[in-house]
Amino acid sequence: MFSNIIFFLIALLVFELNFPDMGKEHSFLFFLLILIISWVGLAFSCRMSFSSLLADAFHVEGVPRGPANLAERYHRLSGRKKIVALGFFTAVVYLGNFRYWLDRVPFFSTFSVLQGAVGLGLFLFFLCTVWYFAYPAYYVIFRQSMNRLSFVSSNIKLNLPILFPWLVLSFLFDLMALEAVTSAFPALSSGIAHGVGFIFVLVAMMVLMPAVIRKWWGCTSLKDSVKGRELALFLDRSGFGYRDIVRWPIFEGRMMTAAIMGIVSRFRYILVTDALMEVLSIEELKGVLAHEMGHARYKHLPVYLVFFAGFVVISYGSSELLLAALLAVPSLTGLFTSGESSGAGVFSLLLSIPMLVAMAVYFRFVIGFFMRHFERQADLYAAGFLGTAGPVINALEKIALYSGNTRDLPSWHHFSIRERVECLARAERNPRLVKKHNRFVGVCFIIYLVLMVSAGTLANFGTVSENFKFHALEQALLSRTASGPPDAGVYGALAMLYHESARWEEALSAYENALSLEPDNPVILNNMAWLLATASDRGLRDPMRAVRLAEKAVGMDRNSMYLDTLAEAYYAAGKPDEALAVIDEALEKATDRVGYYREQKEKFAAGMR
Repeated sequence: MFSNIIFFLIALLVFELNFPDMGKEHSFLFFLLILIISWVGLAFSCRMSFSSLLADAFHVEGVPRGPANLAERYHRLSGRKKIVALGFFTAVVYLGNFRYWLDRVPFFSTFSVLQGAVGLGLFLFFLCTVWYFAYPAYYVIFRQSMNRLSFVSSNIKLNLPILFPWLVLSFLFDLMALEAVTSAFPALSSGIAHGVGFIFVLVAMMVLMPAVIRKWWGCTSLKDSVKGRELALFLDRSGFGYRDIVRWPIFEGRMMTAAIMGIVSRFRYILVTDALMEVLSIEELKGVLAHEMGHARYKHLPVYLVFFAGFVVISYGSSELLLAALLAVPSLTGLFTSGESSGAGVFSLLLSIPMLVAMAVYFRFVIGFFMRHFERQADLYAAGFLGTAGPVINALEKIALYSGNTRDLPSWHHFSIRERVECLARAERNPRLVKKHNRFVGVCFIIYLVLMVSAGTLANFGTVSENFKFHALEQALLSRTASGPPDAGVYGALAMLYHESARWEEALSAYENALSLEPDNPVILNNMAWLLATASDRGLRDPMRAVRLAEKAVGMDRNSMYLDTLAEAYYAAGKPDEALAVIDEALEKATDRVGYYREQKEKFAAGMR
């Protein structure tokens, strides 16, 4: 499940970074052809690879080290085929122009969550193809009695909760973006409202989602069984806060595993599969529960939120740096500034590849490092809580044996069971290792925080990064003006870049060039009027011309932003009464920035006194 989180995140990023080419007609038959070829290619690849593994499984039957090696090969092969599925999914999105066809479906252009759900649904279908062909090898290697349909459906049921937070957040932001909602509640359209809403909903989901997932998985209380009552009594005597200990029916309960979910005790559940309940003794099950208690004791679940937030902060800033770096390459500049959606799509693909690699590396190596050591922390906590490592070691050895002799099976998010057992044995002989390991994890986490805060500050707020991004974009736009045909949009973008950097003379020159090419462009008229009315270099100000330009822009579109510019121009020209009348109209039309327009009105009113 942990690996699939990465795959779903990458699939979502691949989908969201694609720009649908709406500028020309496309053949739906071509899209279907790409889709069919991609699925057939994935199915053929999976059938050949898993059939080969199945043949080897029959060949090594009875060889002592065979099952362990086969289990490792199965997991590695499954991971590789999911990467192949991701590649074919990317082909459908980019080559088949998947989002172009989704945009043509009613309501899909309004609700991005619908597009995303269909996109991720396609990726899930590709994963189901992998699971379908993986089943025979899984059945033989792990000696599980469930049928193919149950195997595929269990994988779906296990992994779909990964998407629940994204679905809720996407639906919330779609609602906040609706015109009817923003008109009734203008404050909801602000970036602050989106940020607060995101944090509030994310925290609420972290608290409440375990109860929803419990229902989704069909978990039932274990307190009605003999072992379950004894385990509940053990938890109650320990003083551990939890809602319930439940039966985890995933994969028909045949998986040898347990888990804990929930950061608040009222909504915290401990999940145990039937196979674990059957195979382990009461003392060994107590060792498993103590391990899960260790995760709660060290606040591992909330810490994962920190890791996620760290990735969001770093990726936001680094994506802009990467964009600037790509724009610094002359051969790529034309793609970005061509104005063609197809060029933007190719550019977005080039931009997404390093980001996808960075995401995979971050989760695989950074978060994976902490996950392995968090598991070790939980193991050591369980041994210390019980007073001996024996029950935990015995539970791990049985899990390895009954899971297909997986004692030496490595994992990116767990140490192998052999390594975990050896660590517990060392700690049994030398209890000081527990404090040493906790100190090691704490120091590593502090180093992580320092690096993330430093990198996030540098990438998002650092002067060096801002200068780099500015010069890269400037060079890209200048290159476009020098090599391509005259383009008002390019000159307008260059003018806005200079405008935001307070390079007034260069901004005015670029606006003049843009206006000479498109004298009736309302955006250029409005922006140039604002500069002529408000430039800090008073030698460049020309209030009367600003009024003429702003009046022309408003004559084309009487939106609140253009009206605000006209009001500012009137005020600069010494006509505060006319500025007041126009800003009142802007206030009536405004759906956002209402507070700003009221401040403008107060400023104009003060100018009349």
